[in-house]
Amino acid sequence: MATKKVEQPIELPAMNIKTAEITLIGDSPLISHKWSEKSKKEIRDKQQKKAKTAKDIRNPEAEFSDSLYHLDEEGKYGFPAVAFKAAAVNACSHVDGVTKVHARGAFHIMCELVEIVGEPTMREDMVRVGMGVADLRYRGEFKTWQCKIPLRYNANVLSLEQILNIFDTAGFSTGVGEWRPQKNGDYGMFHVARGNEMKKVA
Repeated sequence: MATKKVEQPIELPAMNIKTAEITLIGDSPLISHKWSEKSKKEIRDKQQKKAKTAKDIRNPEAEFSDSLYHLDEEGKYGFPAVAFKAAAVNACSHVDGVTKVHARGAFHIMCELVEIVGEPTMREDMVRVGMGVADLRYRGEFKTWQCKIPLRYNANVLSLEQILNIFDTAGFSTGVGEWRPQKNGDYGMFHVARGNEMKKVA
């Protein structure tokens, strides 16, 4: 007589949610390129098939300012937290034993914009747009920079040390901003501050 198979209950351990703040130090300049309201309006107008208006006279200083993420009126600047999250998740392609799926759900950056500590300068770059037409771009560049990343993570999935190593890998292999390593450049690289370096940036 066949015996009836007894199903074992599935045990799900409770999440072990912790918080931490890590400091990232820039290893190469960070180029900021926020979409300006003017650029977004041009895209909306094109999608709605509105008639084109005459182009305004170029204002490099205004384009430089528009490329930055302003946090307040006191001159503080930010950068999208999602860019750092995406860099860390992408870096898992270069790490054994941690998949992008695991990393994506294992930790979160608890803000929309990360404050960038540094002073931006204006850079002028020749770019190709459309059918190879040359144009100039004016963007903000932080030659030296650092930032603090507020994290909330599930320690049952990844330990803090593992997350730090992922961010180190992200800073080297992926980067953030324009012309980062992920896009065949070498800008926007960074590493995690540890040990004595933490005392210098505290």
